Amino acid sequence: MTDDNEDTAGKANQLGDYLKSVRRSLNLSLRDVEEATDKEVSNAYLSQLETGKISKPSPHILFALSTAFSVSYETLMERAGYIAPTQERRAGAKHGKAATFAIENLTPEEEKALLEHLAYLRWKGKQ
Repeated sequence: MTDDNEDTAGKANQLGDYLKSVRRSLNLSLRDVEEATDKEVSNAYLSQLETGKISKPSPHILFALSTAFSVSYETLMERAGYIAPTQERRAGAKHGKAATFAIENLTPEEEKALLEHLAYLRWKGKQ
């Protein structure tokens, strides 16, 4: 019998192992990442992510890490369990889980930045 805690732990380990492998492949220390994210992600927090002690980092943390590591934000959101893996989504399906989470947890500044980024992505997609 599996429970939600095992599922959450599995996702955390999947995300944590991935973050650690990317960080190491870039030859970055935990402190290097802290600096690369302008201290948005502390080295202690990243360590806890990598070991699976933190299982649900917020989307803005994942965005900061995706930028610092030059990896896809969508990949990190998938590995954290916020969105379904691309191959499991129906063609053309919209995904609202991350947006629903974000509405309840964003600061006004984060919401403004997210809306600006979304507008840019939609504009770019039409090009």
